[in-house]
Amino acid sequence: MNPQPTTPDSSPDSFRMSIYSALFASLMAAGAAIAIPIGPVPIVLQNLFVLLAGLLLGGKWGAASVGIYLLAGALGLPVFSGGTGGIGRFAGPTGGYLIGFLPAVYIVGKTVEKLGTRSMILVLAMIMGTCMIYVPGVIWLKTLTGMSWIKALTVGCIPFLPGDALKIVAAVSIYRVVRTVIRSV
Repeated sequence: MNPQPTTPDSSPDSFRMSIYSALFASLMAAGAAIAIPIGPVPIVLQNLFVLLAGLLLGGKWGAASVGIYLLAGALGLPVFSGGTGGIGRFAGPTGGYLIGFLPAVYIVGKTVEKLGTRSMILVLAMIMGTCMIYVPGVIWLKTLTGMSWIKALTVGCIPFLPGDALKIVAAVSIYRVVRTVIRSV
């Protein structure tokens, strides 16, 4: 159903998908650099690229792109929000969101691979992926800061939902254009 190979049979496909994975890791870093601090959790574009990686690369290669991104950040490269990096970021207030990127991209990719690319499926996949980012993110934020559940949701989830809805709409449009480019290369 998903036109992109997720289990490449040939080395040129593996090489091409590796390049796309690295490209998406770079886009995630660029999306994190565009951060609007509004509290312990900033507004960023990196989750848009996480969702797109799942849509365009599938579960396996999308997870590879997020893995590259997280590894680069853990090693200290300034790829996380606000141009920061280091393993300590996983212990900070946004650590749960970072960890949530892995199951999110995988679920988005696998959903599209199994169910197809109708717009409703794409939206459903990205809603599930977004939930997979927020669940560990809000749990970790609450645990780390000692906030109540209501406060953690109010600070770490609810203000971002309108923007996430816009990102999902944008991702569907971007997917429709970019998938033909990826297929033709």
